[in-house]
Amino acid sequence: MSAPQTHLRINSGLCGTPVRLADGLAEVRLEVVPAMAVDDQGLVHGGFVFGLADHAAMLAVNDPNVVLSAASTRFLRPLRVGDVVVASAVRGAVQGRKHTVTVEVRRGDEPVMTGEFLCVVLDRHVLAPGT
Repeated sequence: MSAPQTHLRINSGLCGTPVRLADGLAEVRLEVVPAMAVDDQGLVHGGFVFGLADHAAMLAVNDPNVVLSAASTRFLRPLRVGDVVVASAVRGAVQGRKHTVTVEVRRGDEPVMTGEFLCVVLDRHVLAPGT
């Protein structure tokens, strides 16, 4: 597995742990914990699933200055506390600084979310002075 170049300080407990990283590809695994639940039945807030998918998309580009510009997602099934999911990201078209990344989040063989993420590589960090 190659080394991550982006999102080095991300909280893996909330956004997942990389399990595969190659040029234009990333897989990130997340164990769903009680802090992600929105109710007593253990329904997980979709924002955590989106965060996992976003993390995988950033790693598929794997540049220190990559940011998310846009996303189109579809939630297919709910998650509950105790589920383990894996986000698989594949970089597709690259047009200059713009990278299109397709992400699928699965619980075993079951897809739970799909999305297309538009990632942009900037010349410098998005929070750098003058940016």
